[in-house]
Amino acid sequence: MTTQTRSTPKLILGAALAGATLLTAGCAGRDNGPRDTAYVARDVESLYWEAKRRLDNGQAEMAAALFDEVERQHPYSPWARRAQLMGSFSYYVAQDYNKAIQAAQRFLQIHPGNKDAPYAFYLIALSYYEQISDVQRDQKITDQALTALNEINRRFPNSDYAADARLKIDLVRDHLAGKEMEIGRHYERSGKWIAAQIRFQNVVDNYETTSHAPEALYRLTETSLALGIPAEAVKYAAVLGANYPGNDWYDKAYELVQDHAAGVNPS
Repeated sequence: MTTQTRSTPKLILGAALAGATLLTAGCAGRDNGPRDTAYVARDVESLYWEAKRRLDNGQAEMAAALFDEVERQHPYSPWARRAQLMGSFSYYVAQDYNKAIQAAQRFLQIHPGNKDAPYAFYLIALSYYEQISDVQRDQKITDQALTALNEINRRFPNSDYAADARLKIDLVRDHLAGKEMEIGRHYERSGKWIAAQIRFQNVVDNYETTSHAPEALYRLTETSLALGIPAEAVKYAAVLGANYPGNDWYDKAYELVQDHAAGVNPS
């Protein structure tokens, strides 16, 4: 999805990671190459610091592997808990979204009441959000993104994460409405008027606050005329005019009704 890229998430994530970064102050790390970092046993602080250094240097995949090593080599250390979240963030930066989700979910399973739980939920939502595809593809991942974003808003309504989630919820809903419109227009072009109406009505009923609602009402006007029920067409045109006066779709609906249903009362 091209809207709302990582610029906003980075600001929020940076604040969330500040506490973890402080833990690394004064620690020293070595750079012996990839083969000497992921599998050689180290004290926990040096290993964590090396992972953080790799992340800061743009080596997100290596950083994620090293954070995983912190958890593997020192599973009962407080550093392991922090490494789970940092690992999830590193996978997110590396665009390995499935692993980012898995790491954050593992954190929540082990530490459900931890103070960083909102951050873990946010990483999960972002990882789904970044995978949203164009409206011509299956929208399962879009539904998962919407569910995850709504979960943040429900659980942590006063957090910065929820504020960003609400912005993204609007974008995701608009995307889902766009998918319904794309399918509806396809049915309409094929002369499948009832199937088209079902899709357009879904937009009106479930995505009425999105940018697609005016067109959906126009298409309902159009398909009602095609089905030979002008009174329904007049009704939809009237709803369009009442809610979106001056909108271009209303102007088109008005002309359509004047040409094909003049003098007909709405049903």
